[in-house]
Amino acid sequence: MNLHGFVIMIFAPSVLPYLQPWPRPLLHRLLSEFWPNGCAASCRRLSTKGHAPQPVIGQDSVQVLGQSYPRDDFTNVTPKILEKVGCNLHNQSHHPLWLIKERIKAHFYSSYIGRSGNPLFSVHDNLSPVVTTEQNFDSLLIPPGHPSRKRGDNYYLNRTTMLRAHTSAHQRDLVRAGLDAFLLAGDVYRRDEIDASHYPVFHQMEGVRLFSNRQLFSRVQNGGELSLFERGGRRTPEKQETHTLEAVKLVEFDLKRTLTQLVSYLFGADLEIRWVNCYFPFTHPSFEMEVRFQGDWMEVLGCGVMEQELLNSAGAEDKLGWAFGLGLERLAMVLYSIPDIRLFWSQDERFLKQFRVQDIHQPICFQPLSKYPPLHNDISFWLPDDKESEAGRESFTENDFYELVRSIGGDLVEKVSLVDNFTHPKTGRRSQCYRIIYRHMERTLTQQEVRLVHQQIEQAAESELGVQGRF
Repeated sequence: MNLHGFVIMIFAPSVLPYLQPWPRPLLHRLLSEFWPNGCAASCRRLSTKGHAPQPVIGQDSVQVLGQSYPRDDFTNVTPKILEKVGCNLHNQSHHPLWLIKERIKAHFYSSYIGRSGNPLFSVHDNLSPVVTTEQNFDSLLIPPGHPSRKRGDNYYLNRTTMLRAHTSAHQRDLVRAGLDAFLLAGDVYRRDEIDASHYPVFHQMEGVRLFSNRQLFSRVQNGGELSLFERGGRRTPEKQETHTLEAVKLVEFDLKRTLTQLVSYLFGADLEIRWVNCYFPFTHPSFEMEVRFQGDWMEVLGCGVMEQELLNSAGAEDKLGWAFGLGLERLAMVLYSIPDIRLFWSQDERFLKQFRVQDIHQPICFQPLSKYPPLHNDISFWLPDDKESEAGRESFTENDFYELVRSIGGDLVEKVSLVDNFTHPKTGRRSQCYRIIYRHMERTLTQQEVRLVHQQIEQAAESELGVQGRF
């Protein structure tokens, strides 16, 4: 097994922190007619926190999880998204995401025991998804102006508060609290494309482990002569300027061994893996793990040596550490053969009962529900003429349209794809055509009801996005 076959690659958004937007009154009433067992009711019924106040988007404020946040020009969270806050699928007993989380916890609990005989890693899976932009970006050394901060990629309550885009928004706070080894799981929110593997709410799990000088070198011959840090060093592709090469190589080895054991535990001992170089603002060096699954290489997690500046800001300036992050949906879809990410939000008993097993390690192969036929409708429109809005932001992005479709069509929409991009040869005006595929997960849709939804999308696209329809 080759652990060091590196290729240059940009980190995908289902790992560690990353990277992934508008004050507008979107239409959203039709979903309840077509999805009577939708998430809003099911979340209240199944939440591990008991009855929670209903989220409300008012004229001047947004209320979520019992707190009120003032609105401003950055507010872009929608009612459909707020319905998901507090659902905590990863904490619902025998939900597939819960099963994956519990399996990872069980592995770490059994494999890493502290000197007191207790598990080395603590677990945190109930932290609020409402965070400050400072937590989500600045604490992770993501600079102002970085593309990951874009309003078009995130759900903002206001300029300083948002729904976390990654669980690493809590990383510095937990280190500052004195934790040296922990797992963190939770729901994260990003505006993104719409298809079978992308959803605006998904779930991450990450791990962090820190080492003191004694902990890292205790098993190394003449380890007392070695140090985590050096003065006057320089930053190279292999290390940060403040770290010694010996320390980084030991931390990197421990990180890769830990993760190799984890994925082998999840996927099987004969798993073929490879490591890929990548970049994050918050780790260096950084790696992505890919596994050979069903004949293809598939990215499953990202990791790296934590930036020392991050640890210094958290009061752990005398330690060196690693961090990793993975997407629970990605693992569950592969391990349980779940074909559509929307199924994780289904309350269909035919789906849920398949995961009520007595042993969390019991193999499960999801048996597909009846595949109801899809219906598709196209929508074409001219884009706004102005390239930039008065506020200096792009006046139209694809994510704006995806979010509009999602806000109106909800989980009736299986996929949205750009099928044509046309520029008029004389006027220079641009036109786009999108194909929207509608499919209910639990019954057959009629073209008549789909057309009602589609017409609302057409009307909202013109009124909310400033496009000119070619309907």
